[in-house]
Amino acid sequence: MNKTAPLKHLYLVDGSGYIFRAYFAIPPRNTSDGTPTNATFGFTNMLIKLLRESDADGLAVIFDAGSRSFRNEIYGEYKAHRPEPPEDLIPQFAMIREATRAFNLPCIELENYEADDIIATYAKQAREAGIEVTIVSSDKDLMQLVGEGVTMLDPMKDRSIGPDEVVEKFGVPPEKVVEVQALAGDSVDNVPGVPGIGIKTAAQLIAEYGDLDSLLERAEEIKQPKRRQNLVENAEMARISRELVKLKDDVPLNDGKLEGGKLEDFGLREPEPEALRAFLLRYEFKSVLRRLAEQLGDTETAETAVPSPDSAEAAYELITDRAALEAWITAAQEQGIVAVDTETTSLDAMRAELVGISLSTTPGKACYIPLAHRAQGADGELALEGGDGLLPNQIPRDEALALLKPLLEDPGVLKVGQNIKYDWLIFANQGIDVAPIDDTMLLSYVLEGGLHGHGMDELAQLHLGHTTIKFKEVAGSGKSQVTFDKVSLEKALDYAAEDADITFRLHALLKPQLVEARMATVYETIERPLVPVLAAMERTGIKADRAALRRLSNDFATRIDELAQEIHTLAGREFTIGSPKQLGEILFDEMGLQGGKKGKTGAYSTGADVLEGLAAQGHDLPARVLDWRQLAKLKSTYTDALQDVINPETGRIHTSYSQAVASTGRLSSNDPNLQNIPVRTEEGRKIRHAFVAEKGCKLLSVDYSQIELRLAAHIAEVEPLKQAFRDGLDIHAMTASQVFGVPIENMDPMVRRRAKAINFGIIYGISAFGLAQNLGIPQGEAKAYIDAYFARYPGIKDYMAETKAACRESGFVTTLFGRKIHMPGIKDKNPARRAFSERAAINAPIQGSAADIIKRAMIRVPRALEKHKLAARMLLQVHDELLFEVPENEVDETSAVVRAVMEQACAPVLELSVPLVADAGVADNWAEAH
Repeated sequence: MNKTAPLKHLYLVDGSGYIFRAYFAIPPRNTSDGTPTNATFGFTNMLIKLLRESDADGLAVIFDAGSRSFRNEIYGEYKAHRPEPPEDLIPQFAMIREATRAFNLPCIELENYEADDIIATYAKQAREAGIEVTIVSSDKDLMQLVGEGVTMLDPMKDRSIGPDEVVEKFGVPPEKVVEVQALAGDSVDNVPGVPGIGIKTAAQLIAEYGDLDSLLERAEEIKQPKRRQNLVENAEMARISRELVKLKDDVPLNDGKLEGGKLEDFGLREPEPEALRAFLLRYEFKSVLRRLAEQLGDTETAETAVPSPDSAEAAYELITDRAALEAWITAAQEQGIVAVDTETTSLDAMRAELVGISLSTTPGKACYIPLAHRAQGADGELALEGGDGLLPNQIPRDEALALLKPLLEDPGVLKVGQNIKYDWLIFANQGIDVAPIDDTMLLSYVLEGGLHGHGMDELAQLHLGHTTIKFKEVAGSGKSQVTFDKVSLEKALDYAAEDADITFRLHALLKPQLVEARMATVYETIERPLVPVLAAMERTGIKADRAALRRLSNDFATRIDELAQEIHTLAGREFTIGSPKQLGEILFDEMGLQGGKKGKTGAYSTGADVLEGLAAQGHDLPARVLDWRQLAKLKSTYTDALQDVINPETGRIHTSYSQAVASTGRLSSNDPNLQNIPVRTEEGRKIRHAFVAEKGCKLLSVDYSQIELRLAAHIAEVEPLKQAFRDGLDIHAMTASQVFGVPIENMDPMVRRRAKAINFGIIYGISAFGLAQNLGIPQGEAKAYIDAYFARYPGIKDYMAETKAACRESGFVTTLFGRKIHMPGIKDKNPARRAFSERAAINAPIQGSAADIIKRAMIRVPRALEKHKLAARMLLQVHDELLFEVPENEVDETSAVVRAVMEQACAPVLELSVPLVADAGVADNWAEAH
């Protein structure tokens, strides 16, 4: 409905400026047909937030009409060096204007003028009419307009900008900003200014001389010779710069070129529900549709919609006494569900100190229970209690945990967390077994794996249109960052309680979607039950032999030095081997080797592919540099670094497993990454020798034999391969025999190697070029091999074509267990990106099914060991391998139990047409066990 009353508060939105802020703030996202939408989505959420939170009764969105304006006539090089916008942003310019109109808001632009000039003109007209103005932007150029009745609002930081903030930015009041900018120039817009003068110096000069003209007239008085010379020689350029930065406030807005461009047209109007709904559906903004359900007349959705943090007043409570905590515990028990989050001193759960706990039982209602906040040395007003430095008004940690333990272990109360595995570990270290659990990160991952990240900040923005408080905002950043125990209780409350509140809201929003998306089985039978299994593995860790790692480091250091001497001898002089620039000069300028190519920096490319190519031609220097690089990486990344992460209390290394990273469902190991320890080289395998069993135990390694090839045979229905697996044949020798027409008996190992490369390469969508690179053969020969393979196994080629076609249609592929793996790049206009997504689509159902299978096995193994009263502990998962620590007298029985579970991991859900085979190895260290 139109607002007929005179405008009182007009918001002028810098649409062009916000496009780029939204683009870089929101991670890439696409519609199912591949249309990029991240900037449009961010812009849409900004409009919703602004309309809900502001007191505006009038609003207009202003855009740049093009890349050129009247300023290019003043100075031809104005904005000449601005890079082209990102390729995936260009189509969103029109979409963002479409969003503006969908919300029934004026969408203003005018040829030959920038958005800033139009904003300046409207701001002037509004002030003359007695209307208060807020400019929604963080653009420093607009700060010259700030003054009586005109303020700015930075929508990303939710920060108001008035005269004081302008002085803080420029060192001068708003009316002098133009003078400062004229002197300092602007490298982004290619405003020349005066060389050698920055914002700080310009502010000092304007403060001393009053204005630019006075300064230039008296430039000869400047004491500093270089500065004086620059001002004299560039006086005219400074004046031109002033014309460039000064905003034009008399743009001809009422000459008939603008439709609906008068102030009286800017009164807020309700959007037309059908138009807005059509826009949101077109670009698949489902979360926005849910949030606007009531406004759009969708009463059924509105009844179940979760209010966004911006539309529901949050009530956060600081819990400082036992009675208040007991009241929250009672409320959670009555509710049957509670969101839980912990605040600690470290991301390493095995070394972190518990600082506080937050709870939420309903949207907008949350509490924070501080347990171990301490005074900061630099914050003198914080009082101390006793000699331990703890702040007052905190329940003793042991007392609070004793009260919370029954709730956290209550089978009748669901505990919800965002990455709850971390909180599970923190509580486990305090003797609390948290169950049952739900995880919003995993809900998002199961629903939309491959479309976006699943961290809280991103999910809050994506589903709730809410920008969360960042850790650095309460704890600082860089060298000045403090641990959370040093954060004041006031700041800690808002940050920590918000985490629990947002988690509760996300859970209410995401959990019901599982059934609609047919993802409940994947979540309930694979991802959710895996959380405590992984947490127990992380808590157990694996024993590391520090002395063995130290010896390896010393050995690598000696060999690195020897290689360095050999490299310098071959080069004819000493140089920094780790410098690509110096290495390139040695190889291509001084030694005259062929094939040198320079990059954008002007230096030669010396990547591994370049050096491998040179080494293959028989050149010793690049071969030795490759050896040097390999050893240097092994030393720094593994033998040195692993010594630092051995837990001093347990003597073990505790990796952390991430469930919600790889879109295929594979787990990833980090801090440290134990999945990427090289095993193809002798030196890499030596590192695994340092992972050992405890005294009286052995390490048992059980891994699936060629699981992805077996799954490829099953999924693509390749009968010859399936039969070979059923018969227990050497699959690579059989492939070589059938494709190359050679007998299996006395087969040349090189022929088998080529068949192996094709077998594994095909399921990764390998090209003739890639296979040629792998085997060191001509591309034509590689293509002939692939053609022969497809001719012998046509089912593989059919599978590849059908999978790509189905993925282009739906935007995702599925595993055998129903996991959806989204491929947003499958319709990308860029051929290289599209081809990459096509290769990923071919492999994802295979790799994803293998990931699901080993996860199902991991969930079942602990129960099987307990059933057989075996004391083995599962330590690591590395792709298709599980590693256990087993008492010596239980090795055989444990091996049999684990292999049985792994080989039957698909049952009873799925019966494969090929057998799964798990091989086992036992030794005192990981290298020999595998």
